[in-house]
Amino acid sequence: MVSVLPDWPGRPPDAEAPEGSGVVIGDGQWIVTAAHVLEGARHIRIRDIDGNVVEAVPGPVSDAADLALLRVEQALPVLQWADASPDPGAPVCAIGNAFGLDHTVTCGVVSAVHRSDVGFNAVEDFTQTDAAVNPGMSGGALVDEDGRLAGIVSAIFAKQSDANIGVNFAVSIELARMVTDALMTKGTYRPPASGMALKPALAAGETGKAGAEAVAVTTDGAAALAGVKVGDRILYAGDRRVLGPGDVRAALALLAPGENLALRILRDGEEITLELQPR
Repeated sequence: MVSVLPDWPGRPPDAEAPEGSGVVIGDGQWIVTAAHVLEGARHIRIRDIDGNVVEAVPGPVSDAADLALLRVEQALPVLQWADASPDPGAPVCAIGNAFGLDHTVTCGVVSAVHRSDVGFNAVEDFTQTDAAVNPGMSGGALVDEDGRLAGIVSAIFAKQSDANIGVNFAVSIELARMVTDALMTKGTYRPPASGMALKPALAAGETGKAGAEAVAVTTDGAAALAGVKVGDRILYAGDRRVLGPGDVRAALALLAPGENLALRILRDGEEITLELQPR
């Protein structure tokens, strides 16, 4: 774990969130953090747990998933990945640079997994936790009870102020690994394209099965080739229950290269299954 110290030219110091957090991954020279921590920064340093401050070179960024990489010259100890997201109710701890106070550990439980349509990022697959997360901890680690990296702290859900109210979100370990692997090996991350536009369903006041309704299908796109039609309501994307468009985007984002996605669709009162081959 490191503290991330961005320099924002022309921007006054933020007393509440003067710094951010990062997690050492890969070969020890890569650091993953939240993309919004680095937004607008021209110069970045990191501080390790021993207080050593070194220069960091900005690397590839995925604004869609709010993840970014930094590169340092000297390798640092690496935090090992968990195999999968912890189950709801499992103990977890958040580690980060709260309010610029340096390494801070807070603990709680997993409140929910695979949250989408929360409204922070274009692609969302969040692990929700009640472990206290405050400004400066963005980009920090959510760790499981074995001390393995189980997510990258991303967002605080707050109505009035940017302070912890027990509803906090980390990019899931599955999405974080998918994105960071692509950024490290290819220099970019592009979520697979579905070739359709979706809206939430049910509409306000309706009853029935919630899902994501296709409102536009691109000719010769992946959805059209799979047989999706305007008005189809997607109920499942793979084994993921779809409650809104974000669940479909997340299911696509988590596909391995070359993998297809089974869509269970409600059409004219009947459920059918289609096979989507993303592009």
